[in-house]
Amino acid sequence: MMPLTMSKEGETVTIRKITGLDDTRARLAEMGFVTGAAVTVITRAAGNLIVQVKDSRVALDRTMASRIMF
Repeated sequence: MMPLTMSKEGETVTIRKITGLDDTRARLAEMGFVTGAAVTVITRAAGNLIVQVKDSRVALDRTMASRIMF
């Protein structure tokens, strides 16, 4: 498994695991980041990502993106 920060622009990946504290995992789940969900990386800038998950675009900083494994 690799963190979402290792994905490339335009790449669609499937979430396999989310790490971190319960509060962090719950917050990511509220935004649609759950195991089995497809995530497309739209833009990368200085390690931060804009991704599309379900019908929403979400900005993630490097720390949060590194907790999402594909």
